[in-house]
Amino acid sequence: MDITVEQLHNKMTSGEPFIFIDVRELYEYDEFNLGARLIPLGNLMTQLNEVSEDKDAEIVVHCRSGNRSGMAKSLLTQAGYTQVRNLLGGVLDWQEKYGTSKP
Repeated sequence: MDITVEQLHNKMTSGEPFIFIDVRELYEYDEFNLGARLIPLGNLMTQLNEVSEDKDAEIVVHCRSGNRSGMAKSLLTQAGYTQVRNLLGGVLDWQEKYGTSKP
């Protein structure tokens, strides 16, 4: 099940625990980020050990628009992670709704 920017905003505001991964490139992360751990999509499979030992932990992945994070979700799911959620609309949707503010 994927997640909307509103749901993510609520999750971040409430302090609910989850693993948060940004799969964009460093230059995109430097321009604006939501505070997620940066693991570019091309590095994701080699850095899986940094994601979580707990394959049942909730993981939210995001990118600019939702396309790359959709691929990341597929890769993580294939690797056995069971609660991977893609941020629909990505950073573009976040900025449209919340500007550059973060909870």
